[in-house]
Amino acid sequence: AFKCQEIVVSSFARLLSASKDDNWLLPVMQVVCLDLRNFAHKADIQLSKSAKHTPGQMLEKASEGIMACFRVCAADARATEETSKKWGMLNLVNQLFKIYFKVNKLHLTKPLIRAIESSALKDRYAKSQLVTYRYYVGRKYMFDYNFQEAEEYLRYAFEHCEARRKRNKRLILMYLVPVKMLLGQMPLLSLLEKYDLLQFKGIMESVKEGNLHQLNQELEKHEKTFIRWGIFLILEKLKIITYRNLFKKVALLMKTFQIPIEAFTVALKF
Repeated sequence: AFKCQEIVVSSFARLLSASKDDNWLLPVMQVVCLDLRNFAHKADIQLSKSAKHTPGQMLEKASEGIMACFRVCAADARATEETSKKWGMLNLVNQLFKIYFKVNKLHLTKPLIRAIESSALKDRYAKSQLVTYRYYVGRKYMFDYNFQEAEEYLRYAFEHCEARRKRNKRLILMYLVPVKMLLGQMPLLSLLEKYDLLQFKGIMESVKEGNLHQLNQELEKHEKTFIRWGIFLILEKLKIITYRNLFKKVALLMKTFQIPIEAFTVALKF
């Protein structure tokens, strides 16, 4: 099924390129590319038992077909804005993001981000597509330790995601909460309860209290979950903020600007 769909997408890319000054094929393009990605995912699962199979191999092949369609859309400079194929770019970028994140090749997202950010249409795509785009770009910025940009993109995704899409809002919060904590903004307990993210409760309390020992315990307790979400190393950076909060407490207790080193070393032993 995957090989047949691969041929369909390849042929469709040529048809799309031959269709001048028209974009009525874009909805069809989105469907055939989505089917290609889904078939590739299923093929990878079926082939995973084979010793010769590399994880994500079929998804990477699928990305080549989707990229061919993306190039056709991105290169459409002659048509009027209304009939431009560039309206199909963001959907394909989101499809490629899902593949690159799945196969852990985030460096391949950079040219795609540049293409969208430089587009005159970047804020005029469908809201659902913009939410998906901002979610993935926010995650990319987080992994690059650009936390201010990550917060901006993830916050947009969360605020503009429909309220009924609780699962999607929870996925966004998995990354928005750590980013905000690293920027010194602690989440409300009611928010964590609403979206079933109480794994962050102990982390948040430890950081606020400056309790490094408790923070290490919480990280160890939920280590498997945080590793599965891909945020364990990000959360470990909260130790710096925990130290800061602990030393701030020491300074308030000492009530002096000249604080002996021994005061900090004693605090660190608890």
